[in-house]
Amino acid sequence: MRDFYDILGVSKNASSDEIKKSYRKLAMKYHPDKNPDDSGAEKNFKDAAEAYAVLSDETKRSRYDQFGHAGVGMGDGGHAGFGGGVHMSMDDIFSQFGDIFGGGSPFDSFFGGGRQGAQGGRRSGSDIRIKLKLTYEEIAKGIEKKLKIKKRIPAPGATFKTCTSCNGAGQVSRISNTILGQMRTASECPYCSGSGKVIGHRPAGSGPDGMINKEETIKVKIPAGVESGNYLTLSHQGNQNISGIAGDLIVVFDEIDHEYFVRDGEHVYLQLTISYTTATLGGTIKVPTILSQVDLKIPAGIQSGQILRLRSKGFPRLRGSSSGDQMVRVQVLTPKSISRSEKKLLHQLDQEQQSIKNPFTKIDI
Repeated sequence: MRDFYDILGVSKNASSDEIKKSYRKLAMKYHPDKNPDDSGAEKNFKDAAEAYAVLSDETKRSRYDQFGHAGVGMGDGGHAGFGGGVHMSMDDIFSQFGDIFGGGSPFDSFFGGGRQGAQGGRRSGSDIRIKLKLTYEEIAKGIEKKLKIKKRIPAPGATFKTCTSCNGAGQVSRISNTILGQMRTASECPYCSGSGKVIGHRPAGSGPDGMINKEETIKVKIPAGVESGNYLTLSHQGNQNISGIAGDLIVVFDEIDHEYFVRDGEHVYLQLTISYTTATLGGTIKVPTILSQVDLKIPAGIQSGQILRLRSKGFPRLRGSSSGDQMVRVQVLTPKSISRSEKKLLHQLDQEQQSIKNPFTKIDI
């Protein structure tokens, strides 16, 4: 995936005015009205719009500078954070950047005359959404995964012809008389489903639309620290339309439950059961962390339910260079049955220890 600064032809230190000026220049150069039926120009037009959508926003630009494309395409499943990518349709581009084009719709662009086939065959294919399960270890380290996906592509040898109902526009217009005069409305062509094309030659084995399923293996680099509900958007890796323009691949992350740990954001919790004697005397116990084992010092006289903290042994923070902590909740084991010799020793200990002077205290409820 090309660097957004390279797409706009600006340096990483470019000002917002320089970014806007460069984008306008590229948008005018590759505007679909100036390059009809030119899929290459359309791709450049959309790439420039996606780059501008990120670099013109200070927050998104900061995330992109720090994390690259992974940061821009990272979503939080409802939590504040990265957005869900920047893939946009033509209508999105014109409506979002009306100040650039001088109008809020594809039919009011500064080129005038209206864009015939605003969606038409230029519309991208549908997105593919998959769920990817990750272990705590994979999340803690970050990992590259190979994913096998099936996507729709035009069958080799398939040919398409212009839809005669909409003349390739992908839309049909209707004029109605109102008290305000004649009103013109446009809707998706029912014969070509908005593609502007219909099947000409259909190869054997392809569907009625001339498309086939193709299996592909895609490498996905997953940054450390993601959590369930986050997602990564891979532009142009989804299903293709009959013009070969692909939608996006959306990879949604799902955590696999761990045998010991419970996650809370960047922190993890672990319960450790210790004996009465260890609680009384203290000691050192090896405890697992997400990626290794460490020695945990148990202070003498620790109480059941007390929490010990292991600094920076949690998950990496997705938007920073630090890590969360591991919390170890100590549970003192009270044995239900003991041997005769153990009972004798405990009686001796009980006699030697001083009685609790005031065993009753007020509790908060």
